[in-house]
Amino acid sequence: MQITTIGLDIAKSVFHIYGVDAHGRMVLKKQLKRKQLLLYMAQLAPCRVAMEACGGAHHWARAFQRLGHEVKLMAPHYVKPYVKSNKNDYNDAEAICEAVQRPTMRFVPVKSLEQQDIQMIHRLRERLVKERTRLVNQAHEVCQRLDEVMGIGPVTASALYAAAGAAREFKNGRHFSAWLGLVPR
Repeated sequence: MQITTIGLDIAKSVFHIYGVDAHGRMVLKKQLKRKQLLLYMAQLAPCRVAMEACGGAHHWARAFQRLGHEVKLMAPHYVKPYVKSNKNDYNDAEAICEAVQRPTMRFVPVKSLEQQDIQMIHRLRERLVKERTRLVNQAHEVCQRLDEVMGIGPVTASALYAAAGAAREFKNGRHFSAWLGLVPR
């Protein structure tokens, strides 16, 4: 029983493995708990291991590569057409195994730990910017009026309101523009 290709359906605590030989015949169908997986994979001869790409898949891919396995990650929507019957974890593992053997399959490169860290920082920043914009857009009636002026967006509107309030302290628009530093020179 020489396993050449493994389809691995990963989850939080239980993993399902489906393995085939060089002729595409099933030679392995197994369920493992998280703490058993790495030890089990270390005992297998090097082979091709396929998974659907996700944050956790990159971690497992790096670990399996260190054990000498060739790891292939695929976008989940490329695997879906290969699910033959009702969706369950074994059928998903079989579909992954089937999909990775297609000659035209597209793969996702395995990310390094540093790449995942930087990607997380960018996603956190994006979420913070969206949250800030959401808050600014609902914050105050004066901000909403300022936002309607051409060239002023939500961030500038809230900054103007924070600095000058409703601008009632200024005699006219000319005094306000001078206060801002907008002078003819």
